Amino acid sequence: MSELLLLILCCALLGSIVGFLAGLLGIGGGLIIVPVLSTILLYFEVLPAEQVVVAAIATSLASILFTSTSSAIAHHKNGNVPWQIAPWIMVGVALGALISGFVAALLPEKTVRLVFAVSVVLIALKMIYSSKTDTTSTRQMPNKGLLTFFTTITGALSAMIGIGGGALLVPLLTFFSIDMKKAIGCASACGIVIALFGSIGYISSGSAHFSLADGFAGFVYLPALLGIVCTSWFTAPLGAKATARLPVPLIKKVFAGLLLAIAANMYFM
Repeated sequence: MSELLLLILCCALLGSIVGFLAGLLGIGGGLIIVPVLSTILLYFEVLPAEQVVVAAIATSLASILFTSTSSAIAHHKNGNVPWQIAPWIMVGVALGALISGFVAALLPEKTVRLVFAVSVVLIALKMIYSSKTDTTSTRQMPNKGLLTFFTTITGALSAMIGIGGGALLVPLLTFFSIDMKKAIGCASACGIVIALFGSIGYISSGSAHFSLADGFAGFVYLPALLGIVCTSWFTAPLGAKATARLPVPLIKKVFAGLLLAIAANMYFM
């Protein structure tokens, strides 16, 4: 078996897992794809070590474009996408994601790792706290302009660390009293926008470093993208169905535990 085929098979296995979790938690899958794909790219010596994380983030975003689409369709069918606010959120995350695709390529790898790890640890701690409290939030949703501002920051950070946005959008929306399951559905839909505009930034900024002949579209490694997408598209709807059946406190605990494990792996890798 050739090394390239083995790499694609490893990515297909990865895609089957992240697709289910993307549908279940609305996270796009990048929180898992980035550290695991970084390890895969290092093992197969696809590119220099100092460029591995950026390539993994870019490839993660490109795969999330497909995974989030599949997940969002399933959540829409279940009535879990609040379309009355989703367009305003999408505008914000699109602006943030487009900007960060260029910025992240200029940052040192250690800085990107640190941003990734610190961000997800803080989010996990917030999730653990909220899952232990049964108090119902009564905070009002901010006006649409302010909501777009908040989500621009969310989109920028999400694209910078290669995630679909759910890990940041879900806590933000639940903070403003949006039901957990609807927040997950909204995050899935917005993950499409973050992935699209973030990918454009990474493809544009990486075109000077890699060529299509080497299997790259900018910083996006196409064989890995193929492997991830060929399975995640089919497993994402299964996760979305599970979301509709599981209790919210359990979803929050799963979400938080996943974040902590991945943050530790990414930082110490």
